[in-house]
Amino acid sequence: MTEKPPLDSNEDRSWLSEGQSETQLTPPDGVETSDEDRPAWDSKIQYVLAQVGFSVGLGNVWRFPYLCHQNGGGAFMLLYVFLLLIVGVPLFFMELAAGQSIRQGSIGVWKHISPKLAGIGYSSCMVCFYVALYYNVIIAWSLFYMGNSFQYPLPWEQCPIDVTTNTTVKECASSSPTSYFWFRKALNITNSIEESGEFNPIMTGCLLAAWAIVSLAMIKGIKSSAKVMYFSSVFPYVVLFIFLIRGLMLDGAMDGITYMFYPKLEIWGNVQVWRQAATQVFFALGLGYGSVIAYSSYNPVHNNCHRDALMVSCINFMTSVLASLVVFVVMGFRAKNIALRCVTENLGLLNLMSSAESNQQWVARGWPWINTTDPSSVSIAEYRQWYSHHSDMVGPNITDCSLEEEMNKGVEGTGLAFIAFTEVMALFPASPFWSTLFFLMLLNLGLSTMFGTMQGILTPLMDNFSLLGRHRTILTVSSCALGFLLGLLFTQRSGNYFVTMFDDYSATLPLVIVVVFETYSVAWVYGTDRFLDDIEVMLKWRPPVVYKYLWKYVCLLAMVGLLTASLLRMVLKGPTYTAWNQNTASEMTLPYPGWALAMIVMLIVFASLPVPIGYIHSMLKNRRLRNTSSEEVGGQEMHRELYTKCSSTEQLDFNSHQDPTEEEEAHPRTAFALPLPIGNEHYRLLPQQEEEDEEQDTVV
Repeated sequence: MTEKPPLDSNEDRSWLSEGQSETQLTPPDGVETSDEDRPAWDSKIQYVLAQVGFSVGLGNVWRFPYLCHQNGGGAFMLLYVFLLLIVGVPLFFMELAAGQSIRQGSIGVWKHISPKLAGIGYSSCMVCFYVALYYNVIIAWSLFYMGNSFQYPLPWEQCPIDVTTNTTVKECASSSPTSYFWFRKALNITNSIEESGEFNPIMTGCLLAAWAIVSLAMIKGIKSSAKVMYFSSVFPYVVLFIFLIRGLMLDGAMDGITYMFYPKLEIWGNVQVWRQAATQVFFALGLGYGSVIAYSSYNPVHNNCHRDALMVSCINFMTSVLASLVVFVVMGFRAKNIALRCVTENLGLLNLMSSAESNQQWVARGWPWINTTDPSSVSIAEYRQWYSHHSDMVGPNITDCSLEEEMNKGVEGTGLAFIAFTEVMALFPASPFWSTLFFLMLLNLGLSTMFGTMQGILTPLMDNFSLLGRHRTILTVSSCALGFLLGLLFTQRSGNYFVTMFDDYSATLPLVIVVVFETYSVAWVYGTDRFLDDIEVMLKWRPPVVYKYLWKYVCLLAMVGLLTASLLRMVLKGPTYTAWNQNTASEMTLPYPGWALAMIVMLIVFASLPVPIGYIHSMLKNRRLRNTSSEEVGGQEMHRELYTKCSSTEQLDFNSHQDPTEEEEAHPRTAFALPLPIGNEHYRLLPQQEEEDEEQDTVV
């Protein structure tokens, strides 16, 4: 490979001139890199399963279907695919290529490209740690529900009885059995974030079990976690297909699918829909965490990472579509059951009204003109048609029963998994089997993403700190232990509110900031042409030139736009959270108190702070090195001594006496993994007289 020319040394580039512009990501052909001790994947399938397992997470199951549901169905999918192609895939490819070529974690990669942007990697580690803290709590919830699924009937099928009054518990009667079990039995939640409450002992035990599983699976690095991936990455697909086949047999399934794919093209004019689609693309691929970089760093240098980027992105999107089909099929069944139950209750009230003496004159004329004695014979459409003609005659107690209205009540996140889905599974025959299967799927989805998240923390630390690298097991166990201790914050009775806080604010803004700097460092600091040159050496073919313009302009502007939109939304709308009120047995939206807002700001600042700190540290280090260099040069002039490189024949070349220019000292040429060629070179000290004589000869 020919040596790349240096970048322009204009003043506008001088702030990032500490050698990074001369750094070559890949070694020239024929030069061996010294990373024989670095772990590697046993096979390509292991690597693909790991990347897919990390990128395909709980968000594909409970976030994408909700966004699709709320934002125009098929129209949102088209928008999502568009943004995935012009923003998601290029950024995903960029991270894969950087990790594979430099063969280090996120800290080492960005330090290698630009020492002044080394803080990017530390920010990625911070965000990964935030996510790991609350993500494992969701795994703990899945363990709790899976443990409660081994009983018949399921504990959330019916409301419990209050032993003191021998009546149904008021909170459950005012909501639903599944809502009551989630908020009261599982979380035992307080009315607001300001009421912390005591620790939930059962959830604390589940959290300990979750961290123990993660620790055991990762104790030997990718060698152990990759073996777990064979099950944890594949099993969710098996369950999703089983649920899809079972769901298509349910009454109301086609109503749900029709609702899902019906396009509402007017949503394309809504800026918030674009923001939500871009955010989902961003998080679905796991950009900015450093996990993509960490996984790809264990690949062979000449692996086709471009094909991997396209394949993983495609699998990720198809998984989101598959999960959406399952969700809409099940939610269609749920909505139809609720609507039919509504019809049955209203017809029962009509039957009572028709038997009253005061209404006998109307009954004699045929009122209420619908079969109230056999509700099963009345369809939802027939009831709605009757209601549209006679609603003014029946009073407020008789209500409309709309399937569309039930479908419009979008449910996401924990509300979808632990309330809506549990309600549907209670209606299935052999409900414990389906419940166990569902929560085992959630457990595996969470674990495969958790492995990638932890790898995004451990790999950079082991790559950059040799002491930690030599004690992998201790680092892994101690990190998991620290995660459990800090995670106790989420096992309080108010813990769910902190999970929401971390999910909404601790990762979004810092990750977007990280990816903005990542894109800038590759596109404008290192240079897209040089980056494509390195990829060409690595892949043995050159990627399309369109990536150059996508990285330099489209991706960077898209990320800056997403950052701006997220900041404006946060400032203008104000941070809020959804709380459960025990007295009214309903959810309500509350603003965060002052101390919680301060906590949100601290989370964002702490995660973003390494970027400016890394820049300042590099500037101070450069200044100190320049001062040291100038002192050494002054000392050499005082003693009039000069070290000069000599050839093996002891013949000195005239150019070896020329002092390096200031620019050359400030811009040393380095190449990644290239050993210094000093084996056949000798140095000798020239006395003052020899130097003076040669200077005189030069003048002559």
